[in-house]
Amino acid sequence: MRMTDIQRCDIRPGRLVEWTLSPATVEAAADLPDDTRPPAYIQESHIRTARTVREDGLFVPTWLGTVFDIPGQVDLDVLQEALRTWTVRHETLRSGFRWDGDEMRRFTLDAGAVSLRRAVIGDFPDAAELVQHLQDRFDVAADALGWPNFLYTAIVRDDGATVHMVFDHSNVDGYSLQRIPVEIHELYAARAQGRSVEETPVSSYVDFCEIERADADRVDDTHAIVVRWREFIERCDGKLPDFPVDLGLEPGGALPTQKLMREKLVDADAAAAFEAYCRPYGGSLVGVLAATSLLVHEIGGQAVYRTVVPFHTRVKSQWSDSVGWYVGGAPIEVSLAQAPDFPGALRTVRAELQANRSLARIPLARVLRLLGADFRPTSPDLYSIVSYLDARGIPGAARWAELNAYALLRVSYGDQVCVWVNRMHEGLWLASRYPDTDIASKNMRLYVERLRDVILSVARGVPVPRTAASAEALAGRSGVPVRPREKELTGGGDGR
Repeated sequence: MRMTDIQRCDIRPGRLVEWTLSPATVEAAADLPDDTRPPAYIQESHIRTARTVREDGLFVPTWLGTVFDIPGQVDLDVLQEALRTWTVRHETLRSGFRWDGDEMRRFTLDAGAVSLRRAVIGDFPDAAELVQHLQDRFDVAADALGWPNFLYTAIVRDDGATVHMVFDHSNVDGYSLQRIPVEIHELYAARAQGRSVEETPVSSYVDFCEIERADADRVDDTHAIVVRWREFIERCDGKLPDFPVDLGLEPGGALPTQKLMREKLVDADAAAAFEAYCRPYGGSLVGVLAATSLLVHEIGGQAVYRTVVPFHTRVKSQWSDSVGWYVGGAPIEVSLAQAPDFPGALRTVRAELQANRSLARIPLARVLRLLGADFRPTSPDLYSIVSYLDARGIPGAARWAELNAYALLRVSYGDQVCVWVNRMHEGLWLASRYPDTDIASKNMRLYVERLRDVILSVARGVPVPRTAASAEALAGRSGVPVRPREKELTGGGDGR
């Protein structure tokens, strides 16, 4: 699915309607006893980060969402029932946290206790005003420190409706979002046509949290995975890796606002040719990381590219339909001395992923606790990422263009770089958020242009140059100096 922000997802004017959990549902939740199932480490890390940053005086929205169209005259009663049916199917949306001192305690509603309240907000004839209203509303309604922390809206017009569904990140990951548009469409169509809806059981992310945490808590600081993380962090000078190009940030400065870049990288034919070339080495994920290792050397002069690669943790098929935040991370290192050209980089990345992917089995927040890392985060991102997902096999992917479906990112504050490359039926789509500085904008534009160059060169059978230019020459081309930036290791973060 194309990833974008709310400002660039083609919102049209109309009458705004929204759905929240009803007052009766919220009241019932307040009286619930504790659910003994704990938060996932990634959930706890995320929520503690939000609290710490808030205590430091900065409100950093971290919601994710999806937006899609329903064509034709929309029956709001039918849509409401479809939304409720989908919501109660996923236990994490019926579950929240409250503080007991410094401890997070879970509570969980029964499905039968969940109802939605619909409210007509009003007519918005101006699209820009509507976009600003939605962003402001989502910031409050999908707040990491509140509950409920999700909201549904519909912009209703004579020819159809545009549906937004947004959630605090603690409830969803990118894969969860990409399943939603077609699932809601199918539920809506069945209800509208009077057909019964098959209530297929969906495994609970809350159960997964308990299982994963129990496994992680059996690990101590002598475990091989913890030892390897310790060694990786030591080679990163005691911190987790930034995106190794100059971002124009001063050490110790205030947390900067971020900017979004999103665009089509290459078409379907070029994406297929790139995948075919990279397949013997492990596929396009390996290719994107290999290209990045060469490009950050060109742009930033780094002799070794170190990064944390996000991997989904849905290792068993029972979690494939479940909404939740199923993401872990594994470290890799690509030395230019061992991988001076694209084939060498492919071989090195493949070997690193094969050796280190198992490290994603233990949540990084657990590892950092065992390493004694400072758990007072000052940024919502623990490290920079370059992520790749082949989304063509996700149920309903072939209909995304027809439904005008997007995955939404809330771009607010952060000092890291997050890059997502998604393969869809029409080609490769890139989205990135990064610090909103002139230097970062120029270097990220250069990175994306050169990444496209590498993919197209491979697709056309043209050898990728060993180095397209020296770091000094590229600095002159972009008009920015190349300088390192130091950042101490803190807790928190997210991996989508």
